[in-house]
Formats: sequence, structure tokens, C-alpha cells
Amino acid sequence: MRLVWIALTCLFSMASAANVPLTEALGNGPPIPAAPKLQASGYLLVDATNGEILVEHNAEEPLPPASLTKMMTAYIAEREITEGRISFDDQVPVSVKAWKTGGSRMFIREGTEVRLEDLLRGIIIQSGNDASVAVAEYIAGSEDVFADVMNQTAISLGMTNTQFKNATGLPQEGHYTTAKDLSILAARIIQDFPDTYPIYEEKNFTYNGIKQANRNSLLFRDPTVDGLKTGHTEEAGYCLVASAERDGFRLISVVMGTASEKAREQETTKLLQYGFRYFSGKTVFAAGEPLPESARKVWFGEMESVDLAPTEPLYVTLPLGRESAIQATLDAPDTLDAPLEAGAVVGTVKIMLGERVLAESPVAVAEAVPEGGLFKRLMDFVLRLFA
Repeated sequence: MRLVWIALTCLFSMASAANVPLTEALGNGPPIPAAPKLQASGYLLVDATNGEILVEHNAEEPLPPASLTKMMTAYIAEREITEGRISFDDQVPVSVKAWKTGGSRMFIREGTEVRLEDLLRGIIIQSGNDASVAVAEYIAGSEDVFADVMNQTAISLGMTNTQFKNATGLPQEGHYTTAKDLSILAARIIQDFPDTYPIYEEKNFTYNGIKQANRNSLLFRDPTVDGLKTGHTEEAGYCLVASAERDGFRLISVVMGTASEKAREQETTKLLQYGFRYFSGKTVFAAGEPLPESARKVWFGEMESVDLAPTEPLYVTLPLGRESAIQATLDAPDTLDAPLEAGAVVGTVKIMLGERVLAESPVAVAEAVPEGGLFKRLMDFVLRLFA
């Protein structure tokens, strides 16, 4: 992709406009149709890689999440496994409380022990309330304490408008979250636990002779959908957090408070189809990749110049047909003094679409530049006096 490098003087006037909606950013290209309006209490569509919001409605409105809660229950279990405190092979005891928990169930029996990996599938695929309570008690000692762990984890993930009271999502006063917070959680499940994420796309699971299908019906209809979780209570309505990937571009949709199972599927499909039709995502520059036209004069060094490279990947979400309108700004000194260590940060690069900052990263020296010899340093000292 060819980029236009714009003058540094433009950088400061543009930086304040970072909150311009993506669909309203300037740049030549065909118009983007209005986003679909869904029959739902709240909904959101984001790029899973960078969290760029493509569509939203009541995305920060606190709503009851029903069994979408189990995404957090599973996240904590996956984290405990990854960090070595528990394992898939652990035998988890089933308490009377877990066995008696109503609603959707895995059908575990009180007084038995169940392999943790089976319980994780019971939570994710079968939406088992009994499995959720059993895992919560195993990790934290009680469901109440586990709820505290859930809330602490939510804060650490940046879920700023969420409060959990239980591990299942069964109705309880003060138990709520938002579409935006759920999108953050979904993205972290995908990014943090790639080895266990495939469980979310398994179409069924059999335990104790009882086979149950994954409640996410889109898994059976759209091969690009590979997660995540459904939810339903009378209070919450029918909810669905879904993720799909096409040609390396992954989207996450959150739909809360629809009227039926069919409706949550249809409304989610509308969001995903809109996102894939009118947006794309790509890495403009990889971390460590020298930026074009970024070479800087080096004084007092063994080398005369050095390239600059971003320390983080510059990934952007683009509206349809806006690729040619991307511009880049590089804020870095014109000259540098040796010695320079590879990776030393010397400035910032931003990728922009009109007045919209799409991505930014510190820029660093791409390779080390040792100090030159005495003669080279003396020559550069004289030359710089007249530069």
C-alpha cells in the first residue's frame, strides 16, 4: 500500500480530531451506507484486532447479560489453566449447590468429580449453570468470592461499566454489563487463549450420555463464525456475542435484548454482513519494519544515516475504498547523535484518514549505530557548525 507522508506541521492540528467517527473520516471513495438499525436493546460491531467501533447503539448502556456472563467464567478458568494453577485434568468436585442450580444444565451429579476440561466445554457449549458454579467453587472456594474475582478481572481488562454477582448470569440485582465491555472480553478471549478458543466453535458436546448442541446457531449456518456465546433470560431477552473471520479480517458483534433466538441470529448476521461488506483491516507497517523515507542523518557515528521503524504494528481499519486516502505523519528529529542503540525510541508515527488517527506507534532506531572514530567525530563536529 502506498502512503502519502504529510508535513509535520499538520500533525498537531489533526491530533485533536481523533474522535471523528470512522465512517465520517475524509478521503476519496464511494459513500458508506448507513449502518443497519437492529431490533435490540443494545448492539455493537468492532474490529477484533484494534477495537475500532464500526456500529453501535446503546453500547454503553448497562444491561443484564444472562449467560453471556459465562464468557468471564470461562476466561478466568482459561487464565488459571494457562498460568499453571489448575489443569484440564483436574477432577472438580460437584457440590449440592452446583447440582441444584437451575436453568440450562450440563447435568453433572452431586457428590461426583468431573474433569475440568469437560466442565469448560459444559460452560461454553452447553451453557451449563451447574458447570459454571462447580468451576467457580473450585477456583475461588465459593461463587460469591468468584464474583469478586470476576469483577477484579473486568477492571483489569478495561471493562469499566460491568458488575458481576454470580458465575452464571442468572437474574440477580446489580448484575450487569454493556455491549462495549462484552466486546472487550470477547477480544481478550480470542487473543489471550488461542489454544482453547476453538472450543467456542464446537457444535456439540456429550456428557453423561446427554448430547447437547451449541446454542450459537450461527455456527451451523455461517462457516466464518467461530464463537462465542449466547444468553437468554426473561429479563435480558435473547443475546449473542459472535465473532467471524474472513480473509484475515476478524469482527466481533454483540447483540443484546432481542425478542427470540431467530431474532438474535438475524440481527447478528446483519451486523457481520455490513462490517465485512464495507470495511477491511490490514497492517500497514509491521513492528520493526523500517519506514519509507524515514532515514535520519547521524552525526558522530560509524554510519551516516539510520532508518526508523515503529515499535508496534500499525494496524488500521478502513472504510470501503479509502485505501488510497491514508496518510502518515512522522514526528522525529531530522538528525541524531551517535552512539545509538537499536530500538531507542526517537519519535512517533501516525497513520491517518483525513482528520482521523487510525493507528500510532513510537518509532525507534532500526539498527545500532556505534560511535565513530576520533577523526570522524572531529570532522562531524566541524561540519555541523556550518550545517
